[in-house]
Amino acid sequence: MSRRASLPGASELFRITSSPALDLPPQPPPAEPAENGNGHAKQAAPQEQLARSGGAAPHGSGRTKHDAKITVYVSGDELLAMEQARLTLRAKHDLVVDRGRLVREAVAVLLADFDEHGEESVLVQRLRVVGSDGGETEG
Repeated sequence: MSRRASLPGASELFRITSSPALDLPPQPPPAEPAENGNGHAKQAAPQEQLARSGGAAPHGSGRTKHDAKITVYVSGDELLAMEQARLTLRAKHDLVVDRGRLVREAVAVLLADFDEHGEESVLVQRLRVVGSDGGETEG
C-alpha cells in the first residue's frame, strides 16, 4: 500500500458545478462606444456625464470590478488621516468603506468641482499653492 495521499486533479478541482444559464439573468449586449477617429473609444465629456445624471455630481464607481489600476504613494500622516476618516464614517455614519472606495469618492467629488468651477475649483487653488511653494511634482 502506498503511503502517498491521493489528491484530486486540477480538472476535478476547477470543474463547473452549476449551469451558468440557470444562475444568471439574461443581460442585454453592451452598447458599442463611438470611436474618436484614432481607433480609441470615445469617452463622454464630464459635462455630458453630468447631464445624463440629471445634473448631479457623478459618484465614485463603488465596489465594482475595475479595469484600471494606479499606485498612489501617500505619507504616513495622510494614510493615518484616511484611516481616521474611514473609521469615523463607520462609527458615526454607519458607512463601511474601504480605502479604495474612499479615494474613488474623493476623486469623483474633486473632479465634479473642477468641472463645475474650473479656475475657481478647489483642485486648481490647491495645486497653485503646492506649485508656488516648490511642492512635489509628478514625473
